[in-house]
Amino acid sequence: MKLKKGFLITVEGCEGCGKSTQSKLLEQYLRKKGFKVVLTREPGGSVVAEQVRGILLNPKSKLSPVCELMLYESARAQHVEEIIKPNLKKGYIVVCDRFTDSTIAYQGYARKIDIKKIEKLNDIATDSITPDLTIYLDIKPHIGIQKAKSESLKDSFKNGDRIERESISFHNAVRKGFVALAKKFPERIKTVKTNPVIEKTQAAVNTEIDKFLMKKKIYV
Repeated sequence: MKLKKGFLITVEGCEGCGKSTQSKLLEQYLRKKGFKVVLTREPGGSVVAEQVRGILLNPKSKLSPVCELMLYESARAQHVEEIIKPNLKKGYIVVCDRFTDSTIAYQGYARKIDIKKIEKLNDIATDSITPDLTIYLDIKPHIGIQKAKSESLKDSFKNGDRIERESISFHNAVRKGFVALAKKFPERIKTVKTNPVIEKTQAAVNTEIDKFLMKKKIYV
């Protein structure tokens, strides 16, 4: 099924919430329904953005908060231009593992950078594109971090990447940010409590997807 206008669906959450797994399962779910789907991620998605990802996640990278923010936004600008915008124009559903909400949660709430400034940069980097639907996978940070670090060689970094190695207070602030965003944008951001059983989380995500499609009067 090709839509006249594509949709951007983002999957957000703290470290270890299962974003990557649920994003892949969501892609499969939508494909089975007959949609054209593109699965991508941030930071990354395009060749240049993936190179920036390597810098951002490398534990050896010593970045100031502002430098970190600008790298995320630079990667996003390239990603949006190369991947997201073209596929939305073609009528595809773009499923993106992280997007602008992560920047507000991580660099705003956790790094303490002025959120209004981040919002302006997000707007520039995305060319004013906002998600049509965001699935926020909620997990307690101390559980998520243990899970994230237990994954073998994630992004080739033992014992977690640069962000995963941050303090628990940092990750608690990130979660506070996501919860605040979900309260601020209840029509767009739908909270799904993660479950140790992947299939149960997937079922909850699919329920929100079906509600979204019904709201858009797309019956499949």
